[in-house]
Order: sequence, then C-alpha cells, then structure tokens
Amino acid sequence: MKRKINLLVVALCMAGAVLAQGGMHPMSKVEPFADSTWMVNNYYKIERMIAMRDGANLFTSIYIPKDSIAKHPIMLTRTPYSCAPYGEDKFRNFWSRNTRYYFSEKYIVVMQDVRGKYMSEGEYEDIRPYVENKKSKKDVDEASDTYDAIDWMVKHIPGNNGNVGVSGISYPGFYSTMAALCGHPALKAVGPQAPVTNWFIGDDVHHNGAFFMMDDFGFDYVFGKPRPKPTSAFDKGFDFKSQDNYQFFLEQATLKNLTKRFMGDSLKFWNDEMNHPNYDEFWKAHTVTYHLKNIKPAVLTTGGLYDAEDCWGAYQTYKTIEKQSTGTVNKLCVGPWAHGGWAKTDGNSLGNVKFGTDVSDFYYRNVEIPFFNYYLKGEGNKDNVPEATVFISGENTWNQFAEWPPKKAETKLIYLNEKGKLSNSKPTAVNSFSEYISDPAKPVPYTEDVHLHRTREYMTDDQRFAGRRPDVLEFKTDTLTEDLTLTGPVIADLMVALSTTDADFIVKVIDVFPDNFKYGKDDKYPMGGYEMLVRGDVMRGKFRNSFEKPEAFVPNKITEVKFEMPDVAHTFKKGHRMMVQIQSTWFPLVDRNPQQFIDIYHCDEKDFIKSNIRIFHDATNASSIQISVLKK
Repeated sequence: MKRKINLLVVALCMAGAVLAQGGMHPMSKVEPFADSTWMVNNYYKIERMIAMRDGANLFTSIYIPKDSIAKHPIMLTRTPYSCAPYGEDKFRNFWSRNTRYYFSEKYIVVMQDVRGKYMSEGEYEDIRPYVENKKSKKDVDEASDTYDAIDWMVKHIPGNNGNVGVSGISYPGFYSTMAALCGHPALKAVGPQAPVTNWFIGDDVHHNGAFFMMDDFGFDYVFGKPRPKPTSAFDKGFDFKSQDNYQFFLEQATLKNLTKRFMGDSLKFWNDEMNHPNYDEFWKAHTVTYHLKNIKPAVLTTGGLYDAEDCWGAYQTYKTIEKQSTGTVNKLCVGPWAHGGWAKTDGNSLGNVKFGTDVSDFYYRNVEIPFFNYYLKGEGNKDNVPEATVFISGENTWNQFAEWPPKKAETKLIYLNEKGKLSNSKPTAVNSFSEYISDPAKPVPYTEDVHLHRTREYMTDDQRFAGRRPDVLEFKTDTLTEDLTLTGPVIADLMVALSTTDADFIVKVIDVFPDNFKYGKDDKYPMGGYEMLVRGDVMRGKFRNSFEKPEAFVPNKITEVKFEMPDVAHTFKKGHRMMVQIQSTWFPLVDRNPQQFIDIYHCDEKDFIKSNIRIFHDATNASSIQISVLKK
C-alpha cells in the first residue's frame, strides 16, 4: 500500500510540473498488476491461425479477460520477433513490463507473428513495401494483413467491444504505422513507438547514407536468415570470439570482407543493402512515409530523446502525418528514454545521467493509457492528451505543446570561431580554420569503454575521451549566465575542405557540466566536468546535396556540408557550457569511409586513405550550428 501511495504522490508532483507549462494531463487511476498469479487468475489464453486473403495463415496469441460482464477493447501488436511462449497454457511475462497497464484496464491483448516469421505461414520481407492500388487477393502487404487480422478478431474473439488499437515498439512500431493505412472501420487508434521509418536516411541501418555497421551486422546475421517453414525456435547470435567490438570490426577491414567471411549469399537483405549504396527506388519502395495520407485512426507516436535505433523515426512519423494527413488526430510523446525504455525501464536515468523519478510510469498514466482508453473505451476527453508531450532533459520536466517543434521557439545560429570558441557572434577573421587528419586505420571510437555489444548509454555518454584525440575538434561557449533550452532540430552547417574526394562528418552537441557538479553522494562516476552527449549524428559527405546522386568533393576546395540532426529537447542549465565536437570517424558504430569517392560496400583495404580536413570559421566561410531556443 505504501508503494501505491508513493507512486501517486510522485505522479501528482510531476503533473504539477506539467501544469506550470499550460495544463495537467489526466491520470489513470488503475494500478498495474504485479505478478503472474494475478494474470492467470484474471485472464485466459487462446491461440489461432488467422487466414489472410491470399490463403496464408498467421499465428496469433490472444489473451482474454475472464470478466465476461463487460465488453473489452482489443490491443494488437504484430511482431517479427515472436509472440512466444507458444501453448495456450503458457503466458508471456507481461507483468514485468509497463504494458501491464493494459491488463489492469481489462484489454483483450493480441500478439501476432507477422507473415513469414516464427509460427506464421508465408514469405517474410523486411519492411515490406506498401501496395497502394491493390487489384487482387495476391496484392498483400502489412496493411492488408492487419485488416484481415482485425476483421477476424472483431468477429471471433469473445467479449470484444468492436474497437481495436494497434501498438508496438521498433519493428512492431513499423507494423503499427502500416496498420494506420489498413482502412478497417474497427481500428480506432494506433501507437507507432520508436517506429522503423526510413532505413537509409535516419533509422537503424543508415544515418544520412552512412552505414551503421555494428548494429546492422549483428541484427542481419540472426534476423536475416531464411526460414523455410514455420518454427518456434530462435536463431543463435553471431559468435564474435571477442569481447572488443572495435578490434573485431577493425580486423575485418572492409564491408566486402564481412560479407564474404560471415554473411554469404543467403542473407538477402544484407546483400540488398550492399548492392543499393544510394537512395534509389529500392529504398524508396521500403519507406512508409510516402504513403501516410488520409489516415483515419487517431495516432500517438512515442519516441525516446536518447534512442540509439529509431530516434529519427518517431519524429519523422509524427511530422509526416502532420503534413500529409491534416485531418488526422495526431499526437506525439517523447521522453528521456533509450530504445523502448518506456516499456521496460522506469526511465529515471540513462547511463550516468539522471532524469528524476517514475518517468515511464507518468507516461503510461497520463499519455498512453488515457489516449487509448478514450478511443477504444470511450473514457475521458480527447483533449486531455495534448498534441505534444515532451520531456526536456537537463531541467527534467514534462512539458505540453500545441505543436512540435514549438512555434514559439526562436531559430538562432551559433558560430564556430577561432581558438575553439562557440558563440552568437559571426566570425570576422580572414582565412581561419581548424584542421585534423582523419586516419581510417585509427578511427575515433564511439564510446570510451571496451565492450562487445553496442551500448544504449552512448547516447548520453561522457565525451571527454573523444576531445583528448587530435582528430576531434572542440568548440565551447563561455559559461552560461542563464538557462538555454533547445526544442527542435539541430542543423549543422559546415564549411569544409578536404584533401580527398569524400569523408564523413560527425557533429556532436554536448552539455558540459560544471566542475563541481554532483547528483548526490551516491554518484558512481565523476560528474564534475561531465560532457553529456545531447545529440550526435553523421553525414556521409558525398550525399551532402542528394541522397540519390552522390557527388565527389574537389580536393582542397571549400565546400558546404549542411545536414539536419534529430530533434532535441534539452536545457543547458546556468553554469553549464555548450560544446560542439566535430570528427570524421565514429567506430564501429559507423563503418569507415575510405575517404575516396568509390563504392564503399565493395572496396578493398588498400582504398582507405588519410584525409586532411579543415573546418572553416572566418567571415567569408562561417561554419555554424542552427538551434531552436525556447523562451519560457
């Protein structure tokens, strides 16, 4: 009982912080259940094969409340990651995740293996393209499969109220976005969460054309294996025979070697990636945002400020619907989470950085559950969940906005200057630049630690280690005399010259903590002078003007490289400093650019060469960072 009272007090306190920003969210009064005993006593499970229009049958697990007095809404998640455990007497451990709220609210919870995965029939295709004009039963996609699944469910699941929601995280977030296109009248609301959105420009596989090698290699090795028939078995991951991912990938030298040594010909999507180096029709066909028009169900997109996989996708899904489907009820929530952190963590911290208490609990009580309860149960008011609910880190408060990015945020430029200065003043110097040598043989690591699997914490990691390298430039503001709050995209606009025909440009926006900073006595890491990564991203230089038609650099010619990074919501507190780091390798997070204008996916080790890179900051060639400053 004490735990419940404490949660309520915390939620009320946090809601008060939101109230100061213009209104308080509705709070869910239902306490989530705590264990498997409650689950078994209140729910039963059935399993069904649901027929699709082309004859393929999809395996579906259905958890139904034993309460038969009332009618209950359906919440569907479609997944390529298995809806295990299989067997009607075996229950998924929903009680260990924040999604347990749906069971306390007596939802019918449904999970389905998508076409071609695990126990479902059919052939799997990664981010299966949407078929806009379906002419026969053979024209299937994830939208049509969702339609057919919903149609069966509302007709056959006992005790349902005829209202369906679809939600999911990451790849299931993509299936949620596709569900919004299905057109079934029973589908009233969808929740794409950290949705896979565009695997060339912003999510998982590439950022601005740069290949996120470490993540994609481990993922495709397992996920991309062909599955000749339905199975409940899980594939084993790659045996690196090492605990040092930096050393492992450096020893492989090239993507061509990775493919030849480990991936072979059977991993279709990996080989598609290797054979489609530019943003061509292959990638466009596998991008859902082109089709987000005239969406009928209400949409709540959820994302993490510090999501290493699909931070860009959440923002882009929301913004695209705003632009292309103006009549849709379209809402956004972004919190200080890593990938899917709202569902499996309390959200109170990430790595060494702390955000407060019960962040994820607040989200479920005040955003996600009230949203779906209104559209699927008719409870509450549709205006109770605002257009945008965004957590601003640094000041660590939830805030409400009538739109995102906030219109009241003011666009400003901060300029790179001589002697590592970062300021509002445009440089006046003549022929001023900072330079470094980018050596692919000794790439800058993406994090300080030696480890095997990519960390989620790197999104807020201390960047002091990087600034100690000669191939990383740093530019700092003076100590801030007042809080500086950024809300919206960050745009890097660099004037560069390089001695070769290509290079990558990694830009990092960093919050430099005061030297005497401490969270408390229990700090396990020296937080004084901590350099918190707020946002970092990469632009593969040859795509600076077009993702479809890459262009070589003219050696030693001053050239503009301008690109947008995913939105931020962060306050640099009084007494802190803002810093920008610039580098050209980020390994092994991003594959190494040979720094020549060639096919990176098939080049040889001898093709990797050093490049002398200059970043200009003078009156004629002023490099800058565009930010959106929120005045409160």
